[in-house]
Amino acid sequence: MDLKLFLLRVSRLKWLIILLPVLAILISFLLVKNLPKKYESVTQISTGLLDPSKKVISNETVDFFAVNQQFANLVEKFTMKRMVNLLTYKLIIHDLGDQKNAFKHLPESLSSKSSTELKKISSLFERKLAANALLTLDDDKGAVKLFSIAEDMGYGEEKMRDGLEVSHAANSDLLLVSFTSENPALSAFTVNTLSTEFISSYSNDVSLNQNSSAKILDSMLLSKKNTMDAKNKLLSDFKRTKGVLNLDEQSATVYNQISQYEAQRAEAMRVIQSNAGGVATIESKLQGSDRYVNGSSKANNREIVELKRQLQVANNLYIDGGFKPAMQKKIDSLNRLVNIKSAANVDENVIDTRVSKQDLVQQKVGLEVSLQQARSSIRTLDGQLRILRERYKSMVPFDADIQNYQRDAELATKDYMLALDRFNTAKTDQKLGLNLEIEQVGLPGNPKPTKKALYIAGAGTGTFALCLGFVFLLVVVDSSIRNQQSLEAVTESVVIGNVNEIAGTERIARNIWGDKSAGGKYLVFREQIRSLRFEIASQMEKSESKILGITSLASGAGKTFLSHSLAYAFALTGKKVLLIADEQIQASSSEKGLIANLSFQNFLIKKEFHTEDLITVMNKSVERNSLLEIQNVSNLRDGFEVLKKEFDFVIIDVNSLREVNISKEWLLFTEQNIALFEYGAKVNEADRPLMRYIREQPGFMGWVFNKVNDVK
Repeated sequence: MDLKLFLLRVSRLKWLIILLPVLAILISFLLVKNLPKKYESVTQISTGLLDPSKKVISNETVDFFAVNQQFANLVEKFTMKRMVNLLTYKLIIHDLGDQKNAFKHLPESLSSKSSTELKKISSLFERKLAANALLTLDDDKGAVKLFSIAEDMGYGEEKMRDGLEVSHAANSDLLLVSFTSENPALSAFTVNTLSTEFISSYSNDVSLNQNSSAKILDSMLLSKKNTMDAKNKLLSDFKRTKGVLNLDEQSATVYNQISQYEAQRAEAMRVIQSNAGGVATIESKLQGSDRYVNGSSKANNREIVELKRQLQVANNLYIDGGFKPAMQKKIDSLNRLVNIKSAANVDENVIDTRVSKQDLVQQKVGLEVSLQQARSSIRTLDGQLRILRERYKSMVPFDADIQNYQRDAELATKDYMLALDRFNTAKTDQKLGLNLEIEQVGLPGNPKPTKKALYIAGAGTGTFALCLGFVFLLVVVDSSIRNQQSLEAVTESVVIGNVNEIAGTERIARNIWGDKSAGGKYLVFREQIRSLRFEIASQMEKSESKILGITSLASGAGKTFLSHSLAYAFALTGKKVLLIADEQIQASSSEKGLIANLSFQNFLIKKEFHTEDLITVMNKSVERNSLLEIQNVSNLRDGFEVLKKEFDFVIIDVNSLREVNISKEWLLFTEQNIALFEYGAKVNEADRPLMRYIREQPGFMGWVFNKVNDVK
C-alpha cells in the first residue's frame, strides 16, 4: 500500500472524517440520554464439586476436565427452555395475582380485562406450571392467547434470556446466576425463583435417573450372580464325581514321583553295570598270571617241587645207605638248590598272594550280592513306574474338561465382579453426588454503572475507524499509478524524471522562471525541469541528435505545457530551440528575441522561417491532419534537415500514443523520444501494446512522471 497516497486521501477528506464521528457522537448522545437504569441481582449456588468440606471422601482426586464439563452442563440446563418457561409462569402469576406489587404495569391488552378474566388467565398459567409444560406458539390457538400475553407483559423467552446470565466463577465451587432488569425487585425475584426451581427440578431428575439406573444395575447384578453360581456348581460337581480335589497339584505330585523313580532306576542301572564290571575284573585277576595274586611262575614252582622230591629221595637213600658221605654231599647240594630257588621266588613275590586272593574273593562276593540287590530293585522300580504312568495318563482327559469348567467359572466371576463394582459406584455416586445449595440469595441492589459514555465513545471511535477503513479500502483497490517504482514496473522502462503539477493560470513559462521567491512550488518545478533538461541534453549530445519527440500515453497528460517549459529551459542556456506544438497562449513580452510564432504547415510549403528569436514556435495544424497527407516522406525529411541546420534543438509535441495513426507518423522523424505519464492515471490492457511500441523505438530515452502531487 502507498502510505503517501493514504495520507493524501486522509488530508483531502479530513473534514468529512472529523465531522462524521462528531455527528455519530451527537446522535448516540440523543439516543442514550433517556436510557432507563438497570438493576442487577446475583445468586450464588454451591455445587459440592470442588468444595472439600462437602465431600465424604476428603482425599478424593479431582478430574478438572470432568468437573468443567459438569459445570458447563449445569449452565446449559439453567438456560433450558423448560426452566425459562417456569420462570415466565411464576412472574406472570405474581403480577396477575398481586397487581399492587406487580413488577411491571399490565399491558393495554390486559388492563381492560376484568378481575375474573385475569384470574382465569392466571389459572391457565398455573396449570401449565403444575404440568411443567412448555410455552409455544400453539398456545395462541385457544381462546386465551397465552404466548402473546407473555410477550406483551415482557416475560417472553427471548426477553428473559436477554437479561439472564449463568456462569461458573473461575476456579471456584460456585455458580453465579444474575439477572438485569429495570426493577430491582424483579431482578432479585427472578434469580431466587430460578435458582430454587432449578435445584428442585435438578434434584428430582437426578433422583429419578439414579433410581432407574439402580434398578437396572440390580437386575443385571442378580443375573450375573446366577450365572456365576451355575458355572461354579458345574465345576464343583465335576470334581466331586471324578474324585478330583486339585488336578494341577495332583498331576504335579505324580509327575514328581515318576521323575524320582526314574532317577532311582537310572542309579540302579549304574550300580548293576559297575558291579558286573568289578566282578569280571576280579575273576580275570584270579584266573590270570598276576604275580601279586598268583606269585612266581609255574616253572619255578615245578623246579622247587622237583628239587624237594629229589631231596626226599636222597634223604631216604642216605638213611637206607647207611649215611654215606657221598649221599650227604648230594643232600647238601640239593638243599642249596632248594634254598636258592626259594630265595629267588621270595624276592619276586614280596606280597602274600594268599592274602590278595582272599581279599579279591571277598570283594567278588560283595559285588555279586550288590549286583543281585540292584537287579531286584530294578524290577520293583519298573513296577512302580508303570503304576504312576497309568495314573498320570488317566488324569489327561480330566484336564481338558476341568479347564473348560474353570474358564467358564472365572469369566462368570469376572462379569459378576464388574457388575458389582458398577453397582457399588452408582450407589456411592448417589450418596456423594451433587449437593446444590443456595449460598447467597439475590438481593435488590443499586443501579449498575451507566454505559452511556461507553456507547458515545464507541460510536465516535467506531465511526472514525470506519472512515479510515473506507479511505484505506479506496487506496487498496485504487489501481492508479502514483510512484516511480510502479511506473517502471508497468512500463518496463526507466523513469528519467518527475515533474510536479502546475495548474490554472500559473501555466506560463515566463512567470514560473521569473519567480525569485526562496521556496514554493515554482522553485521545485524549475529544479525538476533543469534535471530533466540535463538528462535529455546528455543523451542527445551522446547520440549527436537534435530532434526530440515528446509524447504521452493518453491526452491531457500535460505534454504541451512540458514541451513549452523544456523549450524555455533550453533557451535559457543560449540554445536556439524550435518548438513544434499545439497552440498555447503565451505571455506578451516587451523583450525582443525570445519567442516568435510561425506555422509548421507554411514552413513545409515555403521552406521559410525567421530565426531572430531563441525560441521559435511552429504551431501544428488545428485540423490534426496526417503529415503524410501534406507532404511525402522525402520532402518531410528534407524539411527536418533544414531545421536541424538552423536550430540547436527541435522539440516536437507529438500526439498521444492512443492517437496511434498521427503519433506514429511524427515518430518517423524524431531522433530521440520521451513519453509522459500522468500521475494517478491507470493503465488498461489496450495501453500495453502502445507502451511496448514506444519502448522499442530506437531513440526512446524513458518516461517522465508528470503532474505529480507531493504530500506536504
